[in-house]
Amino acid sequence: MSVETHRLANGLTIVGEHMPGLESSTVGVWVKAGACNEAEAQNGIAHFLEHMAFKGTKSRSALDIAEVIEDVGGFINAYTSREMTAYYARVLGADVGLALEVLADILRNSTFEAREIEIERGVILSEIGQSLDTPDDVIFDWLQGVSYPKQALGRPILGPVENVKRFQRADLAGFVATHYGPENLVVSAAGKVDFAALVRQAEALFGDMPASAAPAPEVARFIGGEKRVEKALEQAHFTLGFAAPSIRDEDVYTAQIYSMLLGGGMTSRLFQEVREKRGLCYSIYASITPGLENGMLTIYSGTSGDQISELAEVTVDQMKRAASDITEAELARAQVQMKAGMLMGLEAPSARAERMARAIAIWGKVPDLSEAVAKIEAVNVSGLKAYAAEVCAAGEMSMALYGPVSGAPALADLHARLRG
Repeated sequence: MSVETHRLANGLTIVGEHMPGLESSTVGVWVKAGACNEAEAQNGIAHFLEHMAFKGTKSRSALDIAEVIEDVGGFINAYTSREMTAYYARVLGADVGLALEVLADILRNSTFEAREIEIERGVILSEIGQSLDTPDDVIFDWLQGVSYPKQALGRPILGPVENVKRFQRADLAGFVATHYGPENLVVSAAGKVDFAALVRQAEALFGDMPASAAPAPEVARFIGGEKRVEKALEQAHFTLGFAAPSIRDEDVYTAQIYSMLLGGGMTSRLFQEVREKRGLCYSIYASITPGLENGMLTIYSGTSGDQISELAEVTVDQMKRAASDITEAELARAQVQMKAGMLMGLEAPSARAERMARAIAIWGKVPDLSEAVAKIEAVNVSGLKAYAAEVCAAGEMSMALYGPVSGAPALADLHARLRG
């Protein structure tokens, strides 16, 4: 398997990878714009736009869009993140051209009819309501908000209700005009792909788009803070957040391995101590979310209201211990877990297509997988201990709590315990 890339004169990049032995393909258009590219008054519009892309074009109704893909046994979908919006389809190799034509149609020719906007507005308001009724969803939005207050990176992807209620066609069209230029688009395909044919079609579908320069998103700064919402729930939901390296930072591999051995599986320190030895929770985990300019280390668990204090204190105690007694065996296990997770995850065309699109957005090229493997293997125990100590000594941290959380320690007390 080999990755091929091509850049059109207007700045749009095409990337593809033929995967022998497969009959299916994933093809999509990744847009280098998401919630981080929104002004405060626009918060939620990138996600609203993603919904509206499927609601009709100049030549297709919403039903036509669904039927043309499903009539060939395919699947079409989209998602919005803080830094990107993706529109993609999974089809048989023979139908890659059809799928790309449909994707180009919804990206370039959506009509944003007033009636459809009102219908989708109701759908998105229901989605927001559903999120607010799901504690382990909403608590991460709260953690993001207190970590990056009054910044685009701290705002929810779905946006606030008041924004969603007032968006109109001009708002959607304006965001497209500003952020959906060809230099912000990556066409990516993996699976049964004829790359030369993909390039020819992308040129025909997107080559006439005029080059433009989208404004860069603001660079966020981790501030930290606390949000706790007391509510009569069965579980007390608990999250901690810390600044972490960006995806471009060489330290990101150390940070990811640290999060793996801290809370990445059943053998991790938090799982063993908090669940297996003390029985304080059903699940607990740590993860790194590395963005283009910032990253965040997140720890999450849920427990009973009368155990929330012990769980919080044991969690930071385990973080302190890691700064001094990480072992070679733990490092080796975390390295293997990380490599296996990455390589096994990339056996699906959809994962391959996404990886390539994100790599183009980040570095302008697709690094060979061997580079990532080598960087994982280069992490050592001394570097891990140093990173763990750096996390403990950080001047800022954040915490979000939801449920019967009156007995939880204050953020300042946890922070002092971690640094002490």
